Amino acid sequence: MPQFPSARPLTGWSLLALVLLLAGCGDKPAEKAAAKPALTVTTTLPQQAMLPLTLAANGNLAAWQEAIVAAEANGLRIAEVLVNVGDRVKRGQPLARFASDTLRAEAAQGRASLAEAQANAAEAANNAQRARTLQQTGAMSASQINQYTTADATARARVEVARAVLQAQLVRVAQGVLQAPDDGVISARTATVGAVTAAGTELFRLIRQGRLEWRAEVTATELGRLTPGTTAIVTAASGARLEGRVRMLAPTVDPQSRTGLVYVDVKPLPGPESGSARAGMFARGEFDLGAVPTLTLPQPAVVVREGFSYVFRVNPDNRVTQLKVQIGRVAGDRLQVLSPLPTDARIVASGGGFLNDGDLVRVADAAPAPAPPARAGARP
Repeated sequence: MPQFPSARPLTGWSLLALVLLLAGCGDKPAEKAAAKPALTVTTTLPQQAMLPLTLAANGNLAAWQEAIVAAEANGLRIAEVLVNVGDRVKRGQPLARFASDTLRAEAAQGRASLAEAQANAAEAANNAQRARTLQQTGAMSASQINQYTTADATARARVEVARAVLQAQLVRVAQGVLQAPDDGVISARTATVGAVTAAGTELFRLIRQGRLEWRAEVTATELGRLTPGTTAIVTAASGARLEGRVRMLAPTVDPQSRTGLVYVDVKPLPGPESGSARAGMFARGEFDLGAVPTLTLPQPAVVVREGFSYVFRVNPDNRVTQLKVQIGRVAGDRLQVLSPLPTDARIVASGGGFLNDGDLVRVADAAPAPAPPARAGARP
């Protein structure tokens, strides 16, 4: 039979090493060093806030109403132009004067004709009165009396004709001064000194009362959300800010663009840019549609990854859970959260971009839990 070498006896040091080796094999994983937190964070709670509802639109600024000031008299020469484009005028203020020597001469002739007709009428009235007194005596026949009576009526009619002619001539004299039909701003001028104008020739354009309006283009689906009286804030291309109020909605919608016009009366807001809005400018604005209650979170609490928005909820064991949320509009430094979230959920306020689902965190300043509602009859 083969001979095996005999085993050497264990010394004291070898026995101690074997005991320590066997003891180390019995360690448990829980006895290892504790896991370290990935990040120190602060938490926040979702807050209910009244988020304003607005409707954005584009459009143009235009004159509320534009009056055309034209020549009324025919064939008169412009002698003087008194205003220019951009001037503010008052109702009845002279804008231009015509050479009206001929008109004044015609008026003087009309006055003379009226005086002549009045004198003839007075003589005819006296003759008719005498004829009536002789009617009882029989000194004059009935036909002669009728002639005097008819002559009296004819003379009085000629007085009225002469008075009407004089009145028309005085109107033409007044037309020798072109006046503003209303308060406003001169937006265009074609009148030049020396030009002979025909009746109806446009000489000036006037923005009545200096009022502007914003003609906003709104889609047919959004047109029903607006009503007369809805307020708006309008910003012109020049940077001027105006406040407005819806005056009326267009009764029709453009069949090509499927948009309707909303007419908004505007006036400048106080400030250095208040007077830089002009008719014809492009402007954009927002209609105020009120406010709705909604959940909001601070913007740093939302992490965008691969095109989706996430928040990290801190669990009782200080480990985080990644939650996918849907974000709405921005309200200052907060975001509207459309996805349902518990109001007592502790959300990582910032630094979520450095975390992953299941990471352990150290909470430095935990958000306080909302106070329970007071019961009826409870003392404060």
